[in-house]
Amino acid sequence: MNASSNTALADQLRIVLVGTQHPGNIGSAARAMKTMGLSKLVLVAPEKAPDRDTQAMAAGADDLVEAAPVFATLAEAVADCRWVLGATARSRRIQLEPLHPRDAGARAVLAAASGPVALVFGRERTGLDNDELQLCHAAVHIPSDPAFSSLNLAAAVQVLSYELRCALLGEAGSAAPEAVRTPPPGEGVASHAELEGLFGQLAETLDQIDFHKGRAPESAMRKLRRLYLRANLDSAEIRLLRGVLADAQRMARLAGEGSSDDKIG
Repeated sequence: MNASSNTALADQLRIVLVGTQHPGNIGSAARAMKTMGLSKLVLVAPEKAPDRDTQAMAAGADDLVEAAPVFATLAEAVADCRWVLGATARSRRIQLEPLHPRDAGARAVLAAASGPVALVFGRERTGLDNDELQLCHAAVHIPSDPAFSSLNLAAAVQVLSYELRCALLGEAGSAAPEAVRTPPPGEGVASHAELEGLFGQLAETLDQIDFHKGRAPESAMRKLRRLYLRANLDSAEIRLLRGVLADAQRMARLAGEGSSDDKIG
């Protein structure tokens, strides 16, 4: 991989920090990124704006902080992304495909050839919440020592930035094809915003046709999200599915109107 293609791919890789509690950690994360040739830092609802501590900890990576856009929500921050990875502690309750950092780096670089890719890091104390994790395609777990497993934010960013750097230089390994459940997206894959539009309409449709029948809808929607995310849908496929859902919604409305007329009669 030559230098120009490395730079183009690196420009598609963004580090997203959600709800950062200490401004100094923003600077430390920026420094970790810059040492590995990454420059796209994104902030989501930081508790405090960057300040002198940020500048001091950035140690020359101030330009990344100054250029970092700030979003109110994670959904807005990744709306144009083709692939979103959430850094999180290993947990049975998280129904996301788990990736080793090395595999995550290799697959993120492959996905970056077709559009923006985000690696998302949560709050220092609590990480990403369940709603934020639902916006991710897969989870990345750093296999630290279980006896002392806590990594600070900048250290986690450094580990994954290093793996991205290795992948950009062609030095990273990757999972065996049979072990990869979700391939990285290819050319023409739908944006995150398009997928979220589909999921929103799907949830509405399931409610309108009484699919859940009194059961909590969250479990079914989590499974359906995973199914569609694995499919790596393109924009035309999204439009087709949304057309099917629109017809189902129309029929549900007509059925409801007919039922009301019967009662009046």
